[in-house]
Formats: sequence, structure tokens, C-alpha cells
Amino acid sequence: MKRTVLGLCLLSALASPVYAAGAPARTEAQRIAALEAQVQALQTELESMKAGAVTVVQAPAAGSEEAAASAVAATAPAGDTSGSETTGSDSTAAELDALAASPQDAAASDTAQVAAPSAGGGDSNANAFNPAISVILNGSYSHHSLDPAGYQRTGFPLAGEGAPSAKGISLGESELSLASNIDDKFFGQLTFTAESEDGADHVGVEEAFIETTSLPDNLSVRAGRFYSNIGYLNSHHAHTDNFFDRPLPYQAFLGNQYGDDGVQLRWVAPTSMFLELGGEMFRGANYPSGGAQDGGIGARTLFAHVGGDVGTNNSWLAGVSMLRTQAAGAEDGFTGDTTLYIADGTWKWAPNGNTKDGGMTLRGEYFVDNRDGAFADPTDPSVSTLWNGQRRGAYLESVYRLNRSWDIGYRYDRLWSDDGNPFVAGNDGFDPYRHSAEITWRNSEFSLVRLQLSHDKPNPVDSDNAVTLQYQTAIGAHGAHKF
Repeated sequence: MKRTVLGLCLLSALASPVYAAGAPARTEAQRIAALEAQVQALQTELESMKAGAVTVVQAPAAGSEEAAASAVAATAPAGDTSGSETTGSDSTAAELDALAASPQDAAASDTAQVAAPSAGGGDSNANAFNPAISVILNGSYSHHSLDPAGYQRTGFPLAGEGAPSAKGISLGESELSLASNIDDKFFGQLTFTAESEDGADHVGVEEAFIETTSLPDNLSVRAGRFYSNIGYLNSHHAHTDNFFDRPLPYQAFLGNQYGDDGVQLRWVAPTSMFLELGGEMFRGANYPSGGAQDGGIGARTLFAHVGGDVGTNNSWLAGVSMLRTQAAGAEDGFTGDTTLYIADGTWKWAPNGNTKDGGMTLRGEYFVDNRDGAFADPTDPSVSTLWNGQRRGAYLESVYRLNRSWDIGYRYDRLWSDDGNPFVAGNDGFDPYRHSAEITWRNSEFSLVRLQLSHDKPNPVDSDNAVTLQYQTAIGAHGAHKF
């Protein structure tokens, strides 16, 4: 900017009477004073133009995922994305800033931007709302010692996407996400998924929701299709996980991940310590619910999360959640009421809180599932029995980040069930469990290659030793993940 202003001043000065032919001669001090006055006037005018042009885009309010992340002062890799991160400023302001930048700085800042709406919320030009676009490409190779087609988990029928991965080379679940501020009061996101299963390609809508950005008292409302905020992992997209697959409790109780059509109300306390309270109502069409009971509001949730920092090297987050559903002929054959309770906790340590360069994450969740209803075998409805009992599950994982390129991790997950479960008959009280270890290499914030080894004991007879090699790349807009 200094070079530009100086050039303008010189041109103005050369055209002024100071240098005009035949003008009276001036002293050197007078000429310098005249130039300084013109420089000051141009700088004042330029700053005034810039201040009038800049409009800051407000991210989703306290209810947004990024607000929750900043509240607990977590540091995530800069290349990570949840698909809902948007950045931007008015294009005129960006051009003015570019005048002051070196060519290298200007090139580095040449990214897609989303313009904020005018205060009136009415008129805007055709390019005012350019959505941030994110693409996650994912694929894997898996070898199983036990054929996934014959996999059976004692006490926990396979439902949703809770089965083991397919054998051999396969295209995992890839994502295309578009997100943008809609106007001064709403934010929107649409996420498509593409995957291949049994040789057939499937494209679907993973999330499609709007969220308020300007409600008073740190309130936010989300409506549409989205992942529930129960537990820790459930609201996270799978590509943000530290392991190739979800823990056994998520597979058994939530079919890998619970999302549905619904509405969410969330409140974040205006305190130095992060405190979030909220609740949701869902249609209840997806596992563990089924049949969209109770007039199309067949599932309800409550959740609370609290977190903060301990010194400069440690941060933590803990939560409790409840999911209550009514099902009629759910995917596992259950009809009745299910109440699922989840307790979760996460602790992160890193030098100066910078988890990008190194550190350790310790995380665990505990599930209690109460069922009161009846079971009918999906393959033979004539086989039915009462199902009144309790099932439980838990996992504990630790991931150590060696540096920006490498991390290693270990996870142990387990499931339990009482005798009221119709799937435990004849199994002598066996409880499924699994050990998993992973090592991940990141070439940059936008790509990774992961090797995972697992020993899975799903029933008293079988064992599955699995080796998985996964690749994942991120293209487009990328922001910080949740804590």
C-alpha cells in the first residue's frame, strides 16, 4: 500500500503548480512539506474508503460447532474441516488489502470467500453468497480373517452401518459439502455422500440444515437433517475420526452414527468455562428408532457438555446425553421404547496447547441402553419374544501425535448384555470385545494414509483379525474441527 500511495502522491505532485513550467521557485523544505501534506490526505481518504467497504461475516452463533470449539480453546490442524466452516470479507475490502500485500501474500490470500449480506437484508448482487465447498475423498483396502458375510455379534444384531468393512479394495464414504451464510440471520449447509456397497453406487443426503446466527442470549436453532449432538463422536463426520471405523458401542447402539430429520435447540452459557445445554426432536425413522412413531416425532434427545483449560498445556471436555426413541419394527426387529444414556470425556495435552505439532488425546465413552418392548425376527416374523433388559458398552482410546506428520493410537472397545436380550441365549454370558491399533502419516493438512490392525472377538467361536490401509484427502474450504 505504501508503494501505491507514494506513486499516487508523486503523480499528483508532478501535476501540481510546484513543478509547472514557469512556476515560482520554492525552497526544498516547502516542496517536502507539500508532498507530505498530499500523502497524508491520500492516506486518510484511502482508510475512509476501506472502512466503508469492509463488512465482517458472522459465523454461526454460539450454537455453531466452531463456537463450541473456540469455547474450550482447542487447537485443531488448520487443514481439518467439518464442512461447515465459512470465511470471507467484502470483495472491495479484499482488493484494498491486496494493495498493501507483497505478491506472495496476495497470492496466498486468493481463496474462495463468502460475502456478508447488507444490514438491510434485502438487496445484494448476484455474487454475494458464494458457498464454501469442501470435498472429502476416502478409500481403503481391508483384509479380514473372518468373512464379513458370516460375521455375528453376540447380543447385538447388525443394524445401520454397524457391520465390519468390506473385504478388498473399496471406495469409502466420500463427501461433498456446501455451506454459506444465507443472510444476516441464517446459515445453511448441504452435505452429499457417495459410496459403493456390494458393487452398487449410492449417493445420498447426509446433512441438509439451516441454523440461526443472531438469536439473543446465546441461543441457536437448527432445523433439517443433521447428526444428533449426543455423546462425543456422533456429531462428528467420520473423516475426522482417529481410527478407520467407529467404536463397537456406536456400531451396536446407533448403527454407526445417529442422524435424522429434526430440530435442535442449543444454548451456550456466557461464561469463561464452556457450558452447552440442548435438546432435539427427530422424526424417528432411522436406527435405533424406526417407523417414525408418535406423529413423526419418534425420537427425542437431551445433552449437556462442559469443558475448559488447565494451564496452557491441557484442555478437557465432558458430557452426558440421553436418546429416547419409540420404534415399530426397527431394523433389528425391536418394537417398543428405547432409552440410551451416554457419558463422554476427552482430555488433550500438548506443549503450549498446540496439538498440531504434538501431544496426546485420551477419550472414552460409556453407553447404557434400556429396552422395553418385544422382538420379532426380521427374517421370520413368526419368531417373537419379549425384550426387556439392559445392554451396555464402552470404549477407551489414546492417540499420541509425534509431530505434524505422524501419530499412533490404541483403542479398546467392549459390549455387555443381560439375560433379557433374546440374542444372548446359548452364548454362556460372552461379551464381544475388540483391540485396535493405528498409525497415521499426514503429508499435509489435506491428506493422510492410515494403517490399522484390529483383533475382534464378536462371539465365543469366531475371531476376526483385520488389516486396513486407508487414504483420505480433503479439497476445498477447510476450517478447524470441533474440540
